[in-house]
Amino acid sequence: MAEYVQVFRRALGQIGGHGGLRGLLTQFFRANDIKTGTLIGVDKYGNKYFEDKKHYFFGRHRWVIYTTEMNGKNTMWEVDGSMVPAEWHCWLHCMTENPPTTHPPVPKKFLVETHEFNLSGTAKLYVPYPTTSKKVHEWVPPKV
Repeated sequence: MAEYVQVFRRALGQIGGHGGLRGLLTQFFRANDIKTGTLIGVDKYGNKYFEDKKHYFFGRHRWVIYTTEMNGKNTMWEVDGSMVPAEWHCWLHCMTENPPTTHPPVPKKFLVETHEFNLSGTAKLYVPYPTTSKKVHEWVPPKV
């Protein structure tokens, strides 16, 4: 009987941790996962980072809830892994135990100030300019 009480208490904690039933369902359909944990910090874009070492095993104990708008683009249903800044990426993937809120990273000149979305698969994708001559030339039909 005590196990059922614990499961019920945890379910109520999940509903309350997401701001009610509507927030719980929104989070479930956005991320395909519902977790509650300790809020570690918020980055400059509004992404929220959480941690819970008690209920989740290593590798799944840190997660991010993405913001709904980034750089003027609505990202409610289009989340992308590149929306995580570099300083939070290290903490999220357990490369460091210290989050950027307590130990700010050293600024690096190669990091961009504002986020650029991943443009792979779109018309604006990056295509490098070829610096070598072609080895195979296409066939051009003779003119009559």
